[in-house]
Amino acid sequence: PADTPDTAQARARSAPAPVTDVAKLCVCDLLVAQCDTNCCCDPDCSTDDFSLFTSCSVPVVTGDSQLCSQKAAVYSLDVEANPPERIFKLIDQVNPSIFCIHATNYKEATYLKSPEIPTPENFDRLLDKFGGATFTAEPDSWDLATDAQNPPDANATYRYEYGVPVQTEDAFLRLPSPVVSSWCSDANPAGFLVNQATKCIRSVSVEKCDSIQALSMLFYINSSILAVPKSSQMVNITVQSIAVQSQNGMRTLLNSRDVLRLPMVLDGLCINTVLGVNYHITHTDTGEIIEAAAAFVLGAISKEALSIEQSFEISFTQENTQPVPLSGNPGYVVGLPIRAGFQPQGYPFPAGFLSNKHSQLTILQSTSTQDCLAAQGARAPVLFGYNMISGCKLRITAAMKCQPLAQTLLDVLKGQSFPEYVASFGNSQAQDVLDWVPITQLHISEQMISNTLQSSCQIPVALEIEVKWTKYGSLVNPQARIVNVTATITTTTLKQLPSGRERIIPVTSSVVFTDISSPAEPGYKAWPTINIKLPFDFFYPFV
Repeated sequence: PADTPDTAQARARSAPAPVTDVAKLCVCDLLVAQCDTNCCCDPDCSTDDFSLFTSCSVPVVTGDSQLCSQKAAVYSLDVEANPPERIFKLIDQVNPSIFCIHATNYKEATYLKSPEIPTPENFDRLLDKFGGATFTAEPDSWDLATDAQNPPDANATYRYEYGVPVQTEDAFLRLPSPVVSSWCSDANPAGFLVNQATKCIRSVSVEKCDSIQALSMLFYINSSILAVPKSSQMVNITVQSIAVQSQNGMRTLLNSRDVLRLPMVLDGLCINTVLGVNYHITHTDTGEIIEAAAAFVLGAISKEALSIEQSFEISFTQENTQPVPLSGNPGYVVGLPIRAGFQPQGYPFPAGFLSNKHSQLTILQSTSTQDCLAAQGARAPVLFGYNMISGCKLRITAAMKCQPLAQTLLDVLKGQSFPEYVASFGNSQAQDVLDWVPITQLHISEQMISNTLQSSCQIPVALEIEVKWTKYGSLVNPQARIVNVTATITTTTLKQLPSGRERIIPVTSSVVFTDISSPAEPGYKAWPTINIKLPFDFFYPFV
């Protein structure tokens, strides 16, 4: 029966329940069973993880933008709280456009229906139905017997995700590793985006070495990798390089990498046995593998050897990018280099940062000769948490010019390209502008006793770098965060030397780390302090 005006208005007022729950949607949730950085809607993130976020990468999550009215999940951070907290709100969002969808009340239309494949049995029926100029597409005329009962899995992905085993045409890419003991097990799959390095022991026999598959190069490159899971597109593993290791451990890189070297017995030795494999996988930003290469280390086994040690490594790199080593995740790890870079020129606003050659903050590296002119270009990375000092000696003669000498010493102290910024966290990305701390550069002059100021010049003799850091986040698992870096250049006044005279001046470079963390406030759970005197035999029989 036709709708009356009253029933039509009532049906319009009571729209069907939405098919999509925006509170459960999360487009930035990319890692499996792991918290994605700055992804405020990631269900794998805990309160401690949220306290380390700097911003919400996806602040608003909505369903279909063509709906007239829908729910929107809004995420933000309360940075004034200690520690910072995530704020979640569910609001009603109205589409101002007059051309909008009132409601999506047909659930079967939210996924793609698999088309019916023509066969000799159903061809005439399909021709009668779809062969004319027009045909009906009413829901009642659709055959939903199969698809309606078993709709496609919305979570099924045809791309690699973090940790998913890299599939090959026969099984998966193997990365041998020790499991229970130190012996090699070939059942360890290589996980996508999981950089691994393993070492294990393999039993060998020189007489049968040519029949042991794990000692041959073919075992590691004979299976092609699937570009994406459950696909027919294959990516062949190419040989990137072949290095031959001698009995004393010296390695020689072969010029030809196209020749496949198989194990064989020669003069009581088994040559061309695989001692190490290094896989390098190149992928797109959508999780598709486009290139795979393997670098081999081959060696010889004597007949007395009963086992050998093999090493395996795998790394992943996104196409059109350079791999950048991290120094922590997220906070810095003691002993790892401090990451540094430059802000690109020509941008009206801070758009990102370009890393220097090694993406690290460096200082002068001491040499055995202690000659400053010979040490130019020798740099050592600044390691987080390590106070460092280095230096050299400069021999000055009367023939040296002031300005070239001052510039040379400045290059020795600061390097050819001293960075402008350092990363506040060990995993700070270039596009996260707020995660980079500018380096404050200061100059201090030390006046020396000089009779003639007109014949004197200023030369730099010391570089002092002070790195201030703090414990950030939860007290249970605090993360090291750099908050300030100051580089101070100390110059001294050098008077003109008489002809035939020379002078030796020490030049030093140092790094000092200062912890400026505030003590725990009242109400925070901290370690208790007990002020008591223990009995003299409390730890007996231990001293």
